[in-house]
Amino acid sequence: MNSAIAYPLADSATMLRRNLKRQLRYPSVTVMLIGLPLILLLMFVYVFGGQLGARLPAAAVLPHGRSGYLDFVTPGILVMTVAYAALGTALSIATDMTQGIVARFRTMSISRGAVLTGHVLGTLLQALLGLIVLAGVAVAIGFRPPAGAVEWLAATGILLLFALALAWLSTALGLAAKSVEAASNTPMILTLLPFLGSGFVPTGSLPTGLRQFAQYQPFTPVTDSVRNLLLGGPVADHAIAAVAWSLGIAIAAYLWSVRLYDRRPIR
Repeated sequence: MNSAIAYPLADSATMLRRNLKRQLRYPSVTVMLIGLPLILLLMFVYVFGGQLGARLPAAAVLPHGRSGYLDFVTPGILVMTVAYAALGTALSIATDMTQGIVARFRTMSISRGAVLTGHVLGTLLQALLGLIVLAGVAVAIGFRPPAGAVEWLAATGILLLFALALAWLSTALGLAAKSVEAASNTPMILTLLPFLGSGFVPTGSLPTGLRQFAQYQPFTPVTDSVRNLLLGGPVADHAIAAVAWSLGIAIAAYLWSVRLYDRRPIR
């Protein structure tokens, strides 16, 4: 393999191992980021599911009641799991920037982008673990989508592409933050947007202004793509919008991250 490609890949793999070891050494962060979506799933299904499920529109083609709401809300919380996984990226990159380790990396003969790539790849693996755990719990409490292996793979691909976009965005937010505390708070907007989309209730039930916002924010096409792939329904338009949003956010956030990493002094 060309050394211009092999060295950055090897450096990125080394940084990925470093981040995975840190996640294993401090498992409480991973447990919290995976556990919060699980709590939301159980709370919305067993506390609010009866009432919200009874109001699902006929167009949703789901049984009314708690079982129908479980089918409806699970894709939304799968998307939220991806958003929660991205929170840890901003925190870990801000910690690296303030504890001197990045200054040491800059004196070593390693690829400049490997530090950021290692964080992003670690977030993707954490998101994949969270998705597996949440899907397993959802199936255990009654989620039985008619999707086959192809639809599950397509839904997972859309979720991981969106996770990549949010990981780069969270990396940029972590680099832009002036302190570790600020880095832990700034990406919280990513966990609020699913509530303002189609994740928990149909967008048609929202007030006019909020409905328009929900229809044109990135979490909605991703949620609708996953929901229609798993439960059946038109996918093409939602999937095109989801991929476009994901690629756009990923490219813009990557360029922003590299610019901040190259220019920002070590704190």
